Amino acid sequence: MADPYDVILLGLGAMGSAATYQLAKRGAKVLGIDQFSPPHELGSTHGDTRITRLACGEGPEYTEFATRSHEIWRELEGELGVRLLTQNGMVVIYGPGKRSPSHGVPEFLAATVDVARANGIDHRVLDTAEIRARFPVFNVTDGDEAYHDDVSGFVYPERCIDAQLGQAKALGARLALNERVTSFEQADGGVTVTTDKATYRARQLIVAAGAWLPGLLPPNLAAGFKVTRQVLYWFQAKDAEAHRQFSPDACPIYIWQIPAPQVVYGFPAVGAFEDGIKLATEQTTTTTTPGEVDRSVSAEETEEMYRTYVAPYFPGLSSKCIKAKVCLYTEVDKARFVIDRHPHMDRVIVASPCSGHGFKHSAGIGELLAQMALGESHRDISKFRFSG
Repeated sequence: MADPYDVILLGLGAMGSAATYQLAKRGAKVLGIDQFSPPHELGSTHGDTRITRLACGEGPEYTEFATRSHEIWRELEGELGVRLLTQNGMVVIYGPGKRSPSHGVPEFLAATVDVARANGIDHRVLDTAEIRARFPVFNVTDGDEAYHDDVSGFVYPERCIDAQLGQAKALGARLALNERVTSFEQADGGVTVTTDKATYRARQLIVAAGAWLPGLLPPNLAAGFKVTRQVLYWFQAKDAEAHRQFSPDACPIYIWQIPAPQVVYGFPAVGAFEDGIKLATEQTTTTTTPGEVDRSVSAEETEEMYRTYVAPYFPGLSSKCIKAKVCLYTEVDKARFVIDRHPHMDRVIVASPCSGHGFKHSAGIGELLAQMALGESHRDISKFRFSG
């Protein structure tokens, strides 16, 4: 029996939408399946903005993905006339005393500087006085320092997914939305995928199911992943002048190892005064599943966020929370990515390049996944294998 598809994509979020676009761009016959209608707010790729940075303190192996992603998003911007990427710079702040690690890295500023130097990324390190003078939105502590560059910034995740799926469809990809995959198996030189609506067959399958991935893997592989609940907050500035100080021209994106249980990160104001300003923390201890996660945010959570992470460090933000949203991280030890072939099915590629820092790399990873599925030459993935 002839295979009707070259590649099937399971999951059309950050990685799946990017891979579907790259496959369609190469002329492959591709089917993308998603149990929802992306972009949506049930996974990991919503919330208006996502940080992008080329100097990745998690390790030098990530810079190539982020750099290529910037190139792809700029190409799509030119083709579609839509804004996907804003490069308004970044600061990584660190200082004396006990600070929480960022993605498992104790001194994230120093690690970021090392990666920037290794990749020739123009940057500077600011002392406390320079931070206060340039970025008054941050109430830094004496002794704090900041890595700063101009090439980082933020992307609009929902727009990126829309753009890539729209282009994929225009290039001939088929999208099966609101269709849930129940199983897949490899046999007879191909892969069969069964959903709640139909059965499909392809030469290759890419599984990019995000927080639903552990439920699709055998227990020994699923044990390497954990899903955690994260909350995004939008607090209103105290007045119009404070809001102006958070504008993209004045305020970079930031990752701040404050002297508190969790790192805080955030964005400039991307909307009107009434839209609030987004910031969040990252918790890595309490696990959940997509079916069990509490998607509501309590008043107590919001009050604790303001009291511990906002009021002491952002003097221009009020306690008025405009909105809060829950998203999911799918994490691997040491914030690694997994991009590898299924150890028991060599025609199945598993992509879980997340661990809380995946979206900035997604366009480039989509290209890699397309190359892997079609047998093209591609970058070394040894650091991203299941075994690590």
